[in-house]
Order: sequence, then C-alpha cells, then structure tokens
Amino acid sequence: MRERALRNTAAGLAAAALLVGAAGCTGGGAGEDKRDKTATCTQGTYAWSGIEREQKLIELADPITLKTRTDSVSAELKPVNGVRYKPRMTSTAAGIRAADAIKALGRHLKTAEPLADPSEPAVPDETGSLIEMNTGDLKGSYYAWSYIGLVEADFTYTCRGGGDGEPVKGHVLTWDELGQGFLTCGDPVEDGDFAASGAAARSAARQACPADSSAAKTA
Repeated sequence: MRERALRNTAAGLAAAALLVGAAGCTGGGAGEDKRDKTATCTQGTYAWSGIEREQKLIELADPITLKTRTDSVSAELKPVNGVRYKPRMTSTAAGIRAADAIKALGRHLKTAEPLADPSEPAVPDETGSLIEMNTGDLKGSYYAWSYIGLVEADFTYTCRGGGDGEPVKGHVLTWDELGQGFLTCGDPVEDGDFAASGAAARSAARQACPADSSAAKTA
C-alpha cells in the first residue's frame, strides 16, 4: 500500500467554485459530432458540485488478545468487504483526462498533498498488510485497522472561451489519505481530530472488540 499522509495511533492514544485552465480551446469543424467537438477542448473550466469526503475502513486485524504483558505486537490487516478503491473518473467526453480532472479537484480543495491519481494502485492490497506496534507494556484486548479518506465530486466541464463543444458532466473518485490505527479496547472511542475518532475506527472497534468493552460500547 502506498504511504500517503500515513498516521498511526498507538495504544491508549488517539493517534465548489470554478477552476480555469491555462490555455484556450479550439472548436471542431462543421462536420464533426458533439463528442468530437468536445474532445478538441483539452483545457477548460471545471465547476464542482456534490463534493463528499468520507473515511472508510479498508483493512481489519483479527481480535487481538494479549494475556501476558509484552513490549510489542504485530498483526496482519486483512481487506474487508471485498472492496478495493481505484482513483477514476467517469465522463461523457473523450477529451478529458482523469489525471487532469483529479488535479483540478485537488487545486480546488486546496489539499496539502496531491490527490491520488489513476497511476495509483488500488487499495487495499489484495494480500493485506502488516501493522507493528512497539509501545511497551501491552496487555488485554486491542484492535488494529487501516482506512482511506475518500473524496468524490461531480463536475461540469466547459471549453474555455466557448468553442464548439458543449459543457459535459462527469464524476471523480479519489482519495487524500491512507492511515492505520492500533488501540486498546479498554478505552472509549472519543470524538476528536485524530484517526482514532473517525468512522473507520468506530467500525473497527465494533467488529474486533468484545461487546462489553469500552471501545465497542462507544463506537
């Protein structure tokens, strides 16, 4: 799995507007159909709408129970739900590149890092991944997981300067963050800005912690 803004949470610690392209567009000849005319416009204006950002659980370790105190632990994170995410775009125009649309969305959102583009591998990896914690004095029940910060948006793309192409619509799916977490089931899942308080952490706690644990009860 590609490391992008990777965040780890240790045990007991809560680890749309317009964007205008630089160049103008050229219209097609009188004999071209609308699809061909649109394809001649390789740079233009994106109008974004319906932007959604959602944290999803993508991998989960089996319940971890440490009966004796230990300094470190490792666990295999297994893909959940059989779902893998791949940056992509759907559009009615042949002349719009997914990578360009995703870059435009990132600039519009002013993300700290570039959004994942179509060159990224799908996540999670089919073989899963490994999480290792060396926090010391570990004992009891724990849960470990990984998550993805999905970003989705609709757009209307218009050829700059008019041209002969009509505006086309499309949809982008990408992500801005991957992360992992490892926490004790003995602590409640708290609200906050850390990955441990996100939707993925709550889902992980419900699935991997004992039903009577603080984490499961507050997830």
